[in-house]
Amino acid sequence: MKRAQLIALIAVGLFAAFVAAGCGSDKESVGANDVAVVDGTPITKEQFDQLIDRARDNYAKNKQDFPAAGTPQYVALRRQAMSFLVQREQFEQKAKDLGLTISDSDVEKQMQTIKSQYFQGRNGKCDAACEKKYQAEIKKQGVTDEQVREDVRASVVQNKIYEKVTADVTVSDKEIADYYKKNKQNYIQPASRDVRHILVKKKALAEALYQRAKSGENFAALAKKYSTDPGTKKQGGKLPISKGRQVPEFDKAAFALKTGEISQPVKTSYGWHIIMALNGIKKEKVTPLSEVKPAIRQQLLQQDKTNAMKDWVAEAQKAFEKKTTYQVGYEPPASTTATPTTR
Repeated sequence: MKRAQLIALIAVGLFAAFVAAGCGSDKESVGANDVAVVDGTPITKEQFDQLIDRARDNYAKNKQDFPAAGTPQYVALRRQAMSFLVQREQFEQKAKDLGLTISDSDVEKQMQTIKSQYFQGRNGKCDAACEKKYQAEIKKQGVTDEQVREDVRASVVQNKIYEKVTADVTVSDKEIADYYKKNKQNYIQPASRDVRHILVKKKALAEALYQRAKSGENFAALAKKYSTDPGTKKQGGKLPISKGRQVPEFDKAAFALKTGEISQPVKTSYGWHIIMALNGIKKEKVTPLSEVKPAIRQQLLQQDKTNAMKDWVAEAQKAFEKKTTYQVGYEPPASTTATPTTR
């Protein structure tokens, strides 16, 4: 990622990390300079305008036209920004309900990680040279250090909530075994072997090359000189193949050969092939559960954690429905209930 994109992505990229919040009621009045109130905490028009301006700058830096006012794209962007700001505040409040503490040191630690990664810091720390590059970049981006820290704090809040909500998520051995059984086809390694082949367009040339190869001419040399396959030509036509992964005509001929045997010209949609078997056929192998168990566990664990977080977000949104009020013209679209992914 380019440094020039980093600051914009911290905020604008977070749009996609949050699920759109639901519309609120008129329980609390919204001030003239605010766009929403979340359980007593106002979100200001200044915050909203700053986020839109940063999105506009990001469009410009990517040489894209910013959506014109009144267009569906512009309306969607405004709603996305509104949803982001509202849910950022909702998450901040819910973090307290979960007993989570987000300290300045938590934010500073993440800031150091980001600066060190993108501005050439050392050992996870941002030295003077690194800080100079960072300050130059945020100036170029038109944002302040305070704004960046607000965005980083939001990501820290989200990460801590995720860790808390998913802390007790586990995957049993039975779930892993059931998944393996259901998807066993994915763990089959098909029969394989190594071959050399020469690909040409004309049948006459293919037959001539077949005769030359059968007469003892070096197959690899012939492939380097005549083959039109760019992927294997320089390697003398050498190609590792797995049964069922090539076009049927090639596959059938290649796996019917004995070691060292050369096929007669084979016609496929690519042209004419002459194939030479370099070794014997390695039989089909099923990767045992014991070898893939850790990977399956991690995959299922991630799925379950994602679903747990989705459920938590849906519940949090529902809890805030009557606690969040929007200024006229700033309401996000009505939320929909997400259905967790099932295996």
